Amino acid sequence: MFQLESTRLRLMPLTTAQLQLHAADYDALQRSLGLVPRQMQMEEYFQNEFDDALANYWLPETAANASRYEWFTNWLIVYKKDNCVAGGIGVAGLPNDRGETEIGYGIDCAYRGKGIATEALECLSAWVFKHPAAVALIAHTPVALTNSQRVLQKAGFEQISEKEGLILWRKLNAN
Repeated sequence: MFQLESTRLRLMPLTTAQLQLHAADYDALQRSLGLVPRQMQMEEYFQNEFDDALANYWLPETAANASRYEWFTNWLIVYKKDNCVAGGIGVAGLPNDRGETEIGYGIDCAYRGKGIATEALECLSAWVFKHPAAVALIAHTPVALTNSQRVLQKAGFEQISEKEGLILWRKLNAN
């Protein structure tokens, strides 16, 4: 199975079949990947975002783009020390005509404040920037999510604008 590794993390992109198992039986998915099963603890807002992305983006897009599913899926963030899922991360498809794709992430409450989001963001960013068309990554954060804003800053993103309660961030490809 294709995955990325950093010092403390493994990033595992889920195929359509794995996303279907995730939706049906999350514990079974974790066991099938050799992980210690545990339920994610996230705020309702983030859980709703995840559920919407699973049903309305990741499942249909990975099915439609099977040979490049990594660009259209949720990547599990596995904390190696515990061999369990500490969060998820992903991009919104291949770079567009401006060379941009959007990145998003969510970290389990029990794993926040440990630098995991920053490490995962840097790891996936490095992979994205290997694509010849990738010029920049963008991200959006609500104004109130100062922790997420610090993660983006630590990972080299710069604030571009603020509109309707959302801040737009950008990281340019240094390669």
